[in-house]
Amino acid sequence: MGDSKENPAVEPAKPKIKHDWYQTDALVVVTILIKNAPSDKIKVHYGERTLSVSSPLPNTDAEYSLELELAHEIIPSMCKYVVSPSKVEIKLRKKEGIRWTLLEGEGKEEKIKAIPQAVIDASGPQQPPKIFRKDWEKIEKDIKKMEEEEKPEGDAALNALFQKIYGEGSDEVRRAMNKSFVESGGTVLSTNWNQVAKEKVEVKPPDGLEFKKWDE
Repeated sequence: MGDSKENPAVEPAKPKIKHDWYQTDALVVVTILIKNAPSDKIKVHYGERTLSVSSPLPNTDAEYSLELELAHEIIPSMCKYVVSPSKVEIKLRKKEGIRWTLLEGEGKEEKIKAIPQAVIDASGPQQPPKIFRKDWEKIEKDIKKMEEEEKPEGDAALNALFQKIYGEGSDEVRRAMNKSFVESGGTVLSTNWNQVAKEKVEVKPPDGLEFKKWDE
């Protein structure tokens, strides 16, 4: 009889955890597909251009780890994460109003077009719809904190406000802002979808100005 050989112990393969990302004008959101992650044991560290995440994997002895060198700077104090049964979402606050082309490495900058002052003047004070009002107080606090840190003035402060509303608003708020801005020729900016969805938004130039088409 030949000598018997014992098979070496085979370690179970670690689950492959995927991550992805998307962005708004104000945020970069990193999504990690960890199911039933223990929210009390997740560790997330934000640097000006780094993100570090670690979490035990449920029903295993393994630990998930993610280390990212971000393409652009973020504001660590305004970042947060949310744990759900199917994923972990990490919301990174952009330091500059630019469109990221990459999550990691040296990304190219694409400036986000500022909202014209005429649009802001014509639109007047906006009342948020009910679906958005529950977060209004928090958004105002975030804007105040961002203004204290970056000290924007004049147009920059107003642009930051509208970019903040668009970035953190619901789908209805974004649809309302897009529809009103486009249909009014850039003279109206509304967050109330229930109002602007009913009919085309008319052009409303600021007082003392007359709206004319290019071919007139």
